[in-house]
Amino acid sequence: MAGRLIVISNRIPLEGPGSGGLVVALHEALTDRGGIWIGAQETDADTASEKFTRHEAPGYEKLTFELTAKDQEEYYLGFSNSVLWPLCHRRTDLIDFESRYADGYERVNRRLAHMLAEILEPEDRVWVHDYHFFPLACFLRELGVKNRVGYFLHIPFPNGSDLPALPHHETFIDWISSYDLIGLQTQRDVAVCLEFFRGHPKAELLLDGSAKYGSRTTQVRSFPIGIDVDVMLQAADARRADATLRLGDGERLIIGVDRLDYSKGLVNRLKAMESWLQHREPDEPRATLLQIAPPSREKVLAYREIRDEMELLTGKINGEYSEIDWTPVRYIHKPVERELLAALYRRADVGLVTSLADGMNLVAKEYVASQDPEDPGVLVLSNFAGAAEQMPDALIVNPYDVDEVGEAISQALRMPLDERKARYRELMRGVQEQDIRWWTRAYLDALARCPVNLATETEGSCD
Repeated sequence: MAGRLIVISNRIPLEGPGSGGLVVALHEALTDRGGIWIGAQETDADTASEKFTRHEAPGYEKLTFELTAKDQEEYYLGFSNSVLWPLCHRRTDLIDFESRYADGYERVNRRLAHMLAEILEPEDRVWVHDYHFFPLACFLRELGVKNRVGYFLHIPFPNGSDLPALPHHETFIDWISSYDLIGLQTQRDVAVCLEFFRGHPKAELLLDGSAKYGSRTTQVRSFPIGIDVDVMLQAADARRADATLRLGDGERLIIGVDRLDYSKGLVNRLKAMESWLQHREPDEPRATLLQIAPPSREKVLAYREIRDEMELLTGKINGEYSEIDWTPVRYIHKPVERELLAALYRRADVGLVTSLADGMNLVAKEYVASQDPEDPGVLVLSNFAGAAEQMPDALIVNPYDVDEVGEAISQALRMPLDERKARYRELMRGVQEQDIRWWTRAYLDALARCPVNLATETEGSCD
């Protein structure tokens, strides 16, 4: 197909191709197809430029649009992360809204739409990523853009019953119906999205599973994101982990790796560890939970509160259950480099992924990919993580039931080798078949097949 691939994301690696599965996949897609990657860059200026800044990149272009300090506060920390993030993660009680946040969100998206419309060529395809840009296609359509515009939401799609908590929520359907293809992580999210369309008096569902609103038709599909399996395999060296951890003889390792975020169920996870310690049989081996939780959005009140709660609970558990030569919880509140993480995954007897709401959760897949096929660990996985749809051979748990998670920890630590191997084989097969490159191809192929919507008008208003 002629035309360029234009990728839009809030974050963009400016030094080299970057690291991480998604970043590597987008880099490879653009290198293979040619195109442009557009992302945000902070500026000290009081007013953001109306022009992109170009950056060197082999095989394709990188462009950045500016975010002023005001944009950062209102568009990013404000509307994106204090309104949309809790909305999509079923925590409307944590929404912290001020009217200026909505103004900033619209301002940045409108500015980006105008800048993008100026450089688009007729055959270009636009691939927009994540909740920072819900209204971008709507603003592009207002400007007369007819190009195929796809969207991928990396986090859960918001429940229709929660959407009234969104300021000016009546415009949300105009935002999402302006895309030709909405990509979501799970079939559960697809059902939620289609139900949202079904419940709108001016929308209808078509026989092919697409949604029609006004004169526009939108495809809604599930594209579960994967990982770069080879990268994890190459880095997974348990000897490095042993040298770093210095566990006691016979001591088992449980690992959790998450950003410090209320959606990850970290407090409940510590309580589940406490439950396991309370019910641990005298002949059960010692186990240490290594919880790595790098800081995230610490300017947002809810994140500061969970940090304080984690520190208090870790101290309480260790104070009650530690012994002279054993500390049950090791809590690390800083980033750990990727190669060491892969080694820690391989060494860990249990991978604990107990999020309360998650689009996918790639830690679950990275843990499986890092295992020794001859002596694999056991994945304990929340039924609220998107990964649970693809990974039924994990021990699936309700993260709100801390006793159930504690029992799953005990089951994982006692699981016979034959059962661990059987579960690992099925999990690894899925991780390999639907890796990050599969995800990129599947989405872009689906976008290329979308019928061209010649109409640019929306049924309502974008703001």
